Amino acid sequence: MNIIIAGDGEVGFHLAKTLSKVRHNITVVDPHSDLLKLLQTDSDLLTVTGNSTSISVLKEAGISDCDLLISVLHQENINIITCILGKRLGAKRTVARVSTIEYLNDDNKSMFKAMGIDEMVSPERIAAKEITNLLIRNTATEVFDFSGGLLSIYMTRLDKHTAFTDKTIADVAKEYPQMDARIVCIIRSGQTIIPGGDDYYREGDLIYLLLRPQSLEIVKTLFKKTEIQIKNAMILGGGRIGKRTALNIQDKIQLKIIEQDRDRCLNLADDLNNTMIINGNGSDISLLMDEGLRQTDAFIATTGSTETNILSCLHAHKQGVKKTIALVENISYIDVSQDIGIDTIINKKLITASYIARFTLSGEVTSSKWLSGIDAEVFEVIVKEKSLATKDIIMNLKIPSGVSIGGIIRDGESFIARGNTRIETGDKVVVFSLPESANKAMKLFN
Repeated sequence: MNIIIAGDGEVGFHLAKTLSKVRHNITVVDPHSDLLKLLQTDSDLLTVTGNSTSISVLKEAGISDCDLLISVLHQENINIITCILGKRLGAKRTVARVSTIEYLNDDNKSMFKAMGIDEMVSPERIAAKEITNLLIRNTATEVFDFSGGLLSIYMTRLDKHTAFTDKTIADVAKEYPQMDARIVCIIRSGQTIIPGGDDYYREGDLIYLLLRPQSLEIVKTLFKKTEIQIKNAMILGGGRIGKRTALNIQDKIQLKIIEQDRDRCLNLADDLNNTMIINGNGSDISLLMDEGLRQTDAFIATTGSTETNILSCLHAHKQGVKKTIALVENISYIDVSQDIGIDTIINKKLITASYIARFTLSGEVTSSKWLSGIDAEVFEVIVKEKSLATKDIIMNLKIPSGVSIGGIIRDGESFIARGNTRIETGDKVVVFSLPESANKAMKLFN
């Protein structure tokens, strides 16, 4: 696939590096020549220096042969204009990053589509939705639903209290058949493991399970995860993510927002009805303590400073806060942040990549997610008629290395994939894959 990525920083660069691993033809358009030189030293990508709203620059990038144009600059007006021009110049499909939530209303989306923008993504809106899910289903450190919750990815950390630590996956499956979940990924000491039956559970592992909603309580019991009752929360930072999260949860729990900018506080007070707005410096530990940090059930740090978010969450954890969530923009910090005690990391680059990645896959992908801190992806794909996946039971299929089939949704019912399961035409299949194996996996279902 020929893909043009217009960006002005880390979001575009991260997306370009990730998609290039899947052997797409990537061209990056960026106004900063020095940043493009850095990108060229780390990857085999074509680059064009210039403004993506320039017709001549888009033509130089190969817009007439472009299968997918992705514009993820910080300024949404540039993204919108880039996609409109790109569509007129021959791009088959366009994706624009936007920040204004109003643009994502169904009526407005159809208007933008008529103008030439096929898809719009708001990292802030998706981040707020993830935070909301984590506060509602708070025994998991990360959660993602497929087909309205018929199947879910559930991530949690193993501790010494887990009954099956140091046992193999196969042995645990035999000993606890009631678990009815599939381990699709293990993160151990920064290494990504696609587990087989002979792999062991180890203390400290971050594990990703695919499960059905009726299995959640059984899984929590087996993994010794007690339900945390979140009655109140404190949000540090009243920007787009903090505000959107507050709008989602203010009617469900008691909520405080601490924001340093006075004008932003006034705007928050106008838009939020059931939230206490506090004008102050969130990096001031004494302020957090005065505002009742020790009595807070959940602490969410969404400021523009990764360091502030990490340090404040660590302090909250030290003070006994049950749930901590940090917005971390530096991807290299993610592993460390999780290892030192922060429950959940939210990263906008990975969120953006998750949404856009499905448009780069051949076949009918209905949803996808890049997993935090690792180069891996989970996606849901509809099986086409006469595809290779329907020819035999799963254990006899030639599944590529780096790919795991997790679960199946058929006629509104979900079930976990086993070796003797047969996939049928029209099934929705949830697949875990390393980036370099994703398109190989798609060949099974096309």
